[in-house]
Amino acid sequence: MEKHINVPFQKDELANLHAGDYVYLTGILYSARDAAHKRMYDAILQAEEDGKVNETADAATLFEKGVLPLNITDQVIYYLGPTPAKEGQVIGSAGPTTSSRMDKYTPLLLSKGLTGMIGKGKRSQAVLDAIVENKAVYFAAVGGAGALLSKCIKESTVIAYDDLGTEAIRRMRVENFPCIVVADSEGNNLYETAVEDYKKEKN
Repeated sequence: MEKHINVPFQKDELANLHAGDYVYLTGILYSARDAAHKRMYDAILQAEEDGKVNETADAATLFEKGVLPLNITDQVIYYLGPTPAKEGQVIGSAGPTTSSRMDKYTPLLLSKGLTGMIGKGKRSQAVLDAIVENKAVYFAAVGGAGALLSKCIKESTVIAYDDLGTEAIRRMRVENFPCIVVADSEGNNLYETAVEDYKKEKN
């Protein structure tokens, strides 16, 4: 089913997203790859160890305390490290990064309020469990279509970790950004159901 959704999410909209849905996102996405994820992850753990925040602190509190560079509550992170923009471009090629590189850090960020992720490829069981537990969603973008996807990005501004270069965190305004729901908040996983459906068709 094809759906058009504004981001950040409203909870009722997210609950209506199901594995296999084709979705066009309009609104704000944030880019972050493994280097930025590690920095946020480490900052949270260090702040807890130092007693700056407790383990129940949510993303809003972590942002207010200066632990995180943005409030990730109900936001969507696109696993992206774009190529440099050419003259006249908002951003360079913007294809997705392999999502498993973020798996170590994802459950913690989901527990703090992150709602959506866009990448490519399978996720670990720990991530899939965290998606259900925190009522989140994982989308896949089309790998190898970075130039096409970049046209859906209308504005792009580095907001944190600019020393990471292409892996800095960017705030991006997108229009009709195409992706597909892979893992939904009910525990459905397109990579599993598609294989089962294929087996049934072959039999």
